[in-house]
Amino acid sequence: MNDVTVLVVDDESRMRKLIRDFLVKNGYEILEAGDGEEALKVFEENENKIQLILLDVMMPKLDGWSVLRQIRQKSKVPIIMLTARGEEQDELFGFELGVDEYIAKPFSPKILVARVEAILRRTNPEEKKVKDYGGIEIDTEGRTVKVDGKEIEMSLREYELLKYLVDNEKIALSRDKILNNVWNYDYYGDSRTIDSHIKKIRHKLGKKGKYIETIRGIGYKFEIK
Repeated sequence: MNDVTVLVVDDESRMRKLIRDFLVKNGYEILEAGDGEEALKVFEENENKIQLILLDVMMPKLDGWSVLRQIRQKSKVPIIMLTARGEEQDELFGFELGVDEYIAKPFSPKILVARVEAILRRTNPEEKKVKDYGGIEIDTEGRTVKVDGKEIEMSLREYELLKYLVDNEKIALSRDKILNNVWNYDYYGDSRTIDSHIKKIRHKLGKKGKYIETIRGIGYKFEIK
């Protein structure tokens, strides 16, 4: 990820340093703010440059929710909320206000970087139409999948499930999260339907099916090994 600028907003300097070090190591440019008011000032001065914001909830002067509301009045920049709380109600509240992702502290810096990359892939308008994932080529325009250059047949749901997994590469996804994002919230069936779809996808991918890893007690993760 070259030339991508991330605004890191947190009142804890150690937390900002931890995030900054990992993101810089992965090629990101970093801007920082230690409270809500400073965050709005930095964003206003660098609005055309900032491509993603990591925003803490509990901060002095202005909390994260207030910053989020003001930014959303004029910008759709991707925002990941960082919070010590892990309550479902807080997550729902954040999504209602326009949060793109929600990460509860403490978190693994490597997982944070993976989620940043996943969101940027989803929101980047310059995304390539055909992308290669370790020999699995996905054409987002033609909705086709090739394995080692050979096209394989997939149902629409199988394609959408595989695309969701690769878009969130290296992130462990729960069955509920997969259902909500691939089958949508109006699906009331058994989450075991995911397992049957995964089985079919693995079979169609052949040796590349090993990239879809089962995470015991959680769900699945796509990772090229």
